[in-house]
Amino acid sequence: MPSPSLRATLSEIGACVTVGTVSTAQPDAARPLHPLPDTGYVFRTGWRLTTSDIDEHRRIRLDGVARYIQEAGAEHLVDSGFADVNPHWIVQRTVIDVVEPIEWPSDITLRRWCSGISNRWCSMRVRLDGSEGGLVETEGFWINMNKDTQTPSLIDGDLFARFASTTDETRLKWRPWLPGPAEPEASIPFALRHTDIDHFRHVNNTVYWHGVHEVMAQYPDIATAPYRAVVEYRKPIQRTDDVVIHFASRDGGLRVWFVVDDTVHAAALIRSL
Repeated sequence: MPSPSLRATLSEIGACVTVGTVSTAQPDAARPLHPLPDTGYVFRTGWRLTTSDIDEHRRIRLDGVARYIQEAGAEHLVDSGFADVNPHWIVQRTVIDVVEPIEWPSDITLRRWCSGISNRWCSMRVRLDGSEGGLVETEGFWINMNKDTQTPSLIDGDLFARFASTTDETRLKWRPWLPGPAEPEASIPFALRHTDIDHFRHVNNTVYWHGVHEVMAQYPDIATAPYRAVVEYRKPIQRTDDVVIHFASRDGGLRVWFVVDDTVHAAALIRSL
C-alpha cells in the first residue's frame, strides 16, 4: 500500500475534498496549452496506433492517449540520459485536448517538451499527430519521486537545464483546476483489478480514464471534437478500495469524481474547446 508519506504529499499538493462541497472548475481549466516551441529540447518518437486502443468508431480512446504519453515520457528520460538518475515520476494532472480525432489505421508521431518546471516537478506537453490526419494535444503535471521515501525529489540539475530549454517558467507552482465537487446527478460503481496497480502499489493514472469513458458514453454530445478532458489526481487509490464514480452535467460540461468513503480521490472535467 502507499506509504503515509506519499498520501501526505499528495494531500498537500492537491488537497482532498469531500462529497457535497459545492465548487466549480477554475479558470485555468479553460486556458490554451503552450504551443510547440521552435527551439530547445523537443523529444520525438512514434509508433503505429494499436487496435487495442481504439473505440467502436476506430478513434483512439482517452485511456490509450494516457498510455501513449506515459510511454513517451519513459522514452524521453532514456533519450535525455537521466532514466537512471530520476526514474520515478507520478502525474498530478493530465489534460487531453482532442482537436481532431486520430483514427485507425494511422501512425502516430509524438513530440514531448517541457512547458514549465520547478525543482521537484514540471509540466510536460505531448503533441500527437496522426499520419492520416488527427491531432491530440496534452499536458501533464509530473512530480519527480524518491521511490524509497515516496516523497518529491530534486530534479537533477543537468536534466533541469535540458527541460528548461523550452520554457521561461522555472518556478512552476501547483494550482488545482478542479476543486470539487458539486452535488452529483448520478453514481456508478468502479471495480478495480490487480492489473490496474502500478509499481507505486496504487491505481495507475491511465486507469481513471476507463471510468471517464464509462461516464462519457452517457453524454455523447459533450465528447464531440474539439473537446478537452482533464483528470486531476488527489489521493492514491488502492486495489482494495471501494470506488464510486459520481458525475453531473453542469455549465455545458461534464464533471466526474472518483470517491472512496465519501472522499474525492480524483476529479475530472470534459468540456468543449
